[in-house]
Amino acid sequence: MKQVLMLILVIMVIGNWGGGATFAAVGPSSLDVDNLPELEMRSNSLGGKLLFSDSPEMVEHDGILYQDLVEGKVRLFFYHVNASSDVKKMAVLLENKGKKTAYITVSQASLGGPGYNWMAVGKEAQTQYFSENKSASYQINIPPGGVKQLAADIESMMMPNMLINGIYDLSVDGPVNVKVVMLPVNEDSVNFSKKLKVLPADQCHLRGTFEGANREISPLNEYDPVHDGAIGITLADNQVDAYLQGIDATDGSKVVNYGNYGVVYQVRLPSKKGSRIACYLVPLAGHYAGAIKINHPEVYWSPLAIPRDRLYFIGNHKQQDFAFLGTFESGDPLSFTFSPPGASNLPVKIVVAPQ
Repeated sequence: MKQVLMLILVIMVIGNWGGGATFAAVGPSSLDVDNLPELEMRSNSLGGKLLFSDSPEMVEHDGILYQDLVEGKVRLFFYHVNASSDVKKMAVLLENKGKKTAYITVSQASLGGPGYNWMAVGKEAQTQYFSENKSASYQINIPPGGVKQLAADIESMMMPNMLINGIYDLSVDGPVNVKVVMLPVNEDSVNFSKKLKVLPADQCHLRGTFEGANREISPLNEYDPVHDGAIGITLADNQVDAYLQGIDATDGSKVVNYGNYGVVYQVRLPSKKGSRIACYLVPLAGHYAGAIKINHPEVYWSPLAIPRDRLYFIGNHKQQDFAFLGTFESGDPLSFTFSPPGASNLPVKIVVAPQ
């Protein structure tokens, strides 16, 4: 059965960002999303190291969930559920393995949960991350051989079946061991972690260290709304857009980041002048809740919750939801900052069409 994106028949102007971008639904139109032409894109790594901790996702015992020795630009993405019958807490510890003081600058700090509604937790973490509250950045100084918490608020009480999802960007002059642990709520994380062992990965094995935490997607040729018509840009499908491959530092095994969770994309859309264009985000594989940042000279309110009017939406062959991102003057500088949100299904597609 074909996936169909129905664009509303009436013009519904909700607001205006100025002459360049208008928040309005357009129509009449219907687009066969499955068979939309794919805008040919090039993918470039913008660097950065990703530490991804999501295995075991359902944590039944105290232990080390992931750890690796790092330095330089690092993003930590963790996603874990307390699957035990007891109250627990998570902690992220930074252990200075060098012979001089280590300086860690935390430039982005985002935490969703702990909470029972996993879709809400993933959406909260990503919305906070894209909000880019620069005033929230802070520095951690660790003497040689010392251990400090990444953030005290990570160590919140986790009742059984609660999820916690964090996204932290660090600059580490290293070498520093980043250690993600689960432990009893009443224990001191630094002391208790010394006797913990690494827990085995679950069947999905979604943990590891990956190069290329930041990715730029840009068209080979600028989008021409008059000539190209409606097009799609598919993200995180491992066909058009490849998944990261890396190493699980706890056992040396090769791993794949199925979904590219923790990867931050800059999706650039240069276009030829000629008409206004409408942009949408379409989930393709099930429940989805997150956020996206719109980078345009006349957009000041970003990020945009996806979806805006409810917690999540659904994308499958029986029901096709979409998020309207706005209409823009072709030729204006336009890009989107995107990242696969925790608890959501991938891939997604950005749909662009002449208005």
